[in-house]
Amino acid sequence: MLDHGAAPPAGDSDPRRPSSGGLGTRLMRRKPVERLVAEGGQGEGGTLRRSMGMWQLTMISIGATLGTGIFVVLGEAVPKAGPAVVISFVIAGITALFSALSYAELAGTIPVSGSSYSYAYATLGELVAWICGWCLILEYGVSVAAVAVGWGQYLNEFLAGTIGHTIPGVLSQPPGHGGIFNLPALLVVLLAMVFLLGGARESARANTIMVAVKIVALLLFCGVALQGVKSGNYKDFMPMGMAGVSAAGATLFFSYIGFDAASTAGEEAKNPQRDLPRAIMLSLVIVTTLYCLVAAVAVGALPWKKFAGSEAALAGILKDVTGQDVWAVLLAAGAVVAIASVVLTVLYGQTRILFAMSRDGLVPKAFSKVHAKSGAPRVNTVIVSLFCGVLAAAVPLGQLADATSIGTLFAFALVNVAVIVLRRTRPDMKRSFRTPLSPLFPAIGFLLCVYMMGSLGTVTWVVFGIWMAVGLVVYFGYGMRRSRLATAEK
Repeated sequence: MLDHGAAPPAGDSDPRRPSSGGLGTRLMRRKPVERLVAEGGQGEGGTLRRSMGMWQLTMISIGATLGTGIFVVLGEAVPKAGPAVVISFVIAGITALFSALSYAELAGTIPVSGSSYSYAYATLGELVAWICGWCLILEYGVSVAAVAVGWGQYLNEFLAGTIGHTIPGVLSQPPGHGGIFNLPALLVVLLAMVFLLGGARESARANTIMVAVKIVALLLFCGVALQGVKSGNYKDFMPMGMAGVSAAGATLFFSYIGFDAASTAGEEAKNPQRDLPRAIMLSLVIVTTLYCLVAAVAVGALPWKKFAGSEAALAGILKDVTGQDVWAVLLAAGAVVAIASVVLTVLYGQTRILFAMSRDGLVPKAFSKVHAKSGAPRVNTVIVSLFCGVLAAAVPLGQLADATSIGTLFAFALVNVAVIVLRRTRPDMKRSFRTPLSPLFPAIGFLLCVYMMGSLGTVTWVVFGIWMAVGLVVYFGYGMRRSRLATAEK
């Protein structure tokens, strides 16, 4: 265990006295790892409860990762790579692995709720930590809204296949897309909010059940579609060459976003130093295995050229193989559960990151107020859920949703840098997991993230720039002066 009572190491700002010095010094003030860990679980009026073991933590990461991607991504990736899309999934998984290794080391060393925000605070300074946290707010908040919109579409598919009726477009589409209000999107966010208000243990149980259902749904797809696999569909294995495989891999990388969700549960894990690194790595292995298995069966059951423009490729394959609609309906039901699980786990991560930022004084104290009975940050949960729900129901997200990718990659890049910095500044610190071949692997992870960011469109960069500008205004107008390192609160 870490020595919580140790004095701050040389170079770290002492949290026991107000910050002094120029603006640059204040912006670079760091929060010692010992203090971060010692404050773990502490909120306004109560503490978070340590109730989750390794399996629950693994399910949180799988729940946040395994969702809409596998149900719709094949229609976009297969035309680029052909049957070699299986290799593309492996490439994307390896790309994610470098950042996952860095997350695993820091999650075991600094087991707190703030994830990459807290890691940056301990290593890169307050301003960089704020920027990272602001990126995470964009990533989690907008992705919850985007995923909730997708949930409504799958719900309509399920209803059409079971009762023959769907929710009218006027109530299932946002303004500008033929509707007035996207009611299903709001409902799934509010449903997730109810679970979260019950506490972390209850939320983890609900998520575990939902993750089990969607894994069973994907395995069911493999079992049924395997009957239609033809060896001839694999003959032209790499029609677009390695360039096509790489292009598909870049697209598929975003199917792995979410593996870091377990790191937001650092203050509610029973044994975070041991279980967080294991959960992060295990979830990545399970998700990659499922992706490759589903992709291999899918391209074997359907000629790769027929995937173009298909947003429901898996359901279509089951219908073609069996000649019956019942299997497609079951898969739609699995998709409904899968996406609900993503909403729940991502919303959970959003509330815990804001909890950590609030405890540090960078956002209002209401976000770190803990309900004494449930051990959940209820005010935080309600505010975040209502904001995301209204955003999903009333705003056509369009290309704004792409901003989640750039925010995620930016956070991943900072985590890789943080590992290198902490190894240099605190080489003797006890680590329950160590990234192999450091600093080489973290450096590769950083470069891969930067490369992925560079491949994003101009509109995404403009949205990201505007969001960052707003964040800097909020920080200099509020957070910098109210930071607990600035006010020397205890």
